[in-house]
Amino acid sequence: MTAVWVTIGSLAVATAALKLAGPLLLGGRPLASGAMSVIELLASALLAALVVVETFGKGWALTLDARALGVAFAAIALAKRAPVIVAVLGAAAVAALARAIF
Repeated sequence: MTAVWVTIGSLAVATAALKLAGPLLLGGRPLASGAMSVIELLASALLAALVVVETFGKGWALTLDARALGVAFAAIALAKRAPVIVAVLGAAAVAALARAIF
């Protein structure tokens, strides 16, 4: 086997072990309410971090380009309670227009 397949296999086993560790350690007991409130916020925090990295990152550097204008449009549209489809399509249009101009 190549090193790639060994890495994939190792990661698969590690992922399965991590998923199994939670139920084994809890033993059927529910999580504490404080832990549940933190876990509920993790998805939003991860999504926000991914948006920031994909918007402002270029390799190992930070950049400010048309993507930032698109995200800014979407943020303003959603703050004004616009439908999500309007925010997404508007952000795409703003980013495309900015790329065409610059």
